Amino acid sequence: MASAFLIICSLLLSSICFAASNNGGFTVDLIHRDSLKSPSNDPSNTRFQRIRSAFDRSFSRKSSLLSSLSTSLQDSIAAPITSAGGEYVMKIMIGTPPVEQLGIADTGSDLLWTQCNPCKQCYNQTLPLFDPSKSSSYRTVSCNSDQCAAAGTSSCGDDNRCQYEVAYGDSSHSNGDLAVETLTFDGGVSFPKVAFGCGHDNEGTFSQTGSGIIGLGGGSISIINQLQNTIGGKFSYCLTSLNSNVSSKISFGSSAVVAGPNVVSTPLVNKSPATFYYLTLEGMSVGTERVDYYKSSGGAVEEAAVDEGNIIIDSGTTLTFVPSEIYEGVEAALVKAISATRVSDPQGAFGLCYRIEGGGGLKSPPITAHFKGADLVLPEASSFVEVEEGTVCLTVVQSEDLAIFGNLHQINYHVGYDRVNQQVSFLPTDCSNIQ
Repeated sequence: MASAFLIICSLLLSSICFAASNNGGFTVDLIHRDSLKSPSNDPSNTRFQRIRSAFDRSFSRKSSLLSSLSTSLQDSIAAPITSAGGEYVMKIMIGTPPVEQLGIADTGSDLLWTQCNPCKQCYNQTLPLFDPSKSSSYRTVSCNSDQCAAAGTSSCGDDNRCQYEVAYGDSSHSNGDLAVETLTFDGGVSFPKVAFGCGHDNEGTFSQTGSGIIGLGGGSISIINQLQNTIGGKFSYCLTSLNSNVSSKISFGSSAVVAGPNVVSTPLVNKSPATFYYLTLEGMSVGTERVDYYKSSGGAVEEAAVDEGNIIIDSGTTLTFVPSEIYEGVEAALVKAISATRVSDPQGAFGLCYRIEGGGGLKSPPITAHFKGADLVLPEASSFVEVEEGTVCLTVVQSEDLAIFGNLHQINYHVGYDRVNQQVSFLPTDCSNIQ
C-alpha cells in the first residue's frame, strides 16, 4: 500500500478520483445511472421519464428484497436486487494485470461477481469480459473452503471447484466459479485474495453497461467484511442531488469516518439474513406533529412496542417505504398543513400528490424520520418530487410488508456504516463538495 497520501484521477469511462492513505482510507466516485457521467444514461429520455423509471425500479426492488427475506439461504446466495436496477455504479479493477470492471454498488447483496470468459451464456456488456486465464493471481476456491461455505453455494464442480449461484427475484441469475483475485481501486491500492464470483452463465435483465454486482452488504462474503483488517468494517457514502453535475462519493476505512457536532447515530440491529442493514424506526413527524410507530398484538395496539430492526436502509432503492400506521398519519398531517390543490397520480403509484402552478415549489412543513437515537430531517427537495409537468408527489410510500429507507432521503447526508460499533451515522453535508 502506498506510504504517502495520493490523489489520482482516471478518465476512463468517466472521471473517477481516488484518494488513498497509508491508514486504509480511500474514496471513489459513485455514479448515478441517470447522470450525464453514467454510461447507461439515455439522453433521449426526459427528466420525467427518468424519474418514473427510478420509481418503478424502487417497487421492483422492494419485491426482490422481500422475496429474499422469505427465501432460505441454504441453497444459494441471497441476491436481493432487481438485476436490471441498482441506482449507483462504481469502478473497480480485477486481476493481475488489473482489468477494469464497472459494477452496481449494492448494499442489498453480498457477493462481488463479474462476467467471465469462457462464457456459456452471458448478457451483452460494453466492457470486455474478464478472462481469468490471463491473470496470474486468479485461483479457484475449493468446495471445502471457508469462502465456499460463506457463499452458500449449492454445488461442487470439477476438480473440487466451488460453484456459486445467484438467483434474482425476476428470474435473472449468475452462476460460475467462486475464486480469489486481486482487487484494485484507482491509484494502485490493491487487496489480494478477495473472493468473488467469476460468472460463466449470466442471464436476465442486466444492463450492458455493467459487468456485474459489487456487494456491500453485511454478509461474510461481502467486500466490507473481506477487507475488514484494512477498512475496519467502515464505509460511507455521500449522495448528491438528482440534478447535480457532481458525482456522489463512497469511502472506505479511515476516510469513511463520519464525525462532527451535528452527527446523529442509530444502532444497527443484527437480524437474518445478515446481508441487510436493519435500523429501528420509532416514528415520523410533520412539522411538530409526531406519528409514532405502534405494534398491533392480538387485536390490541401496544405503544412502545416497536420492533427492533423494523426498516432496512438501502442505497439501491430510490423511494422510502413505511408501514401503513406511519404513512396514514404522515399523509393526514401533510393534508392539514398544505394548502395546494390535491390531485391524483395518473399512474397510481403515489398516495399524495399536488398541483403546482407556474413552476413554483410546494410549501410543506419539514418531515422528520425518528430512528432510535437519531432524528433525521428528510431533504426538502426530495420529499415531494415533480413526477410530471405541474404535479409533485410525496416520495414516502405506504408498504404492508417491508419498510425501506431509500436513497432519495439520504441525499446530502454523509451516511457512515460502522460494522464494528454496530451503528449508522448521519451528518448533514453538501455532498457536491466532498473530495
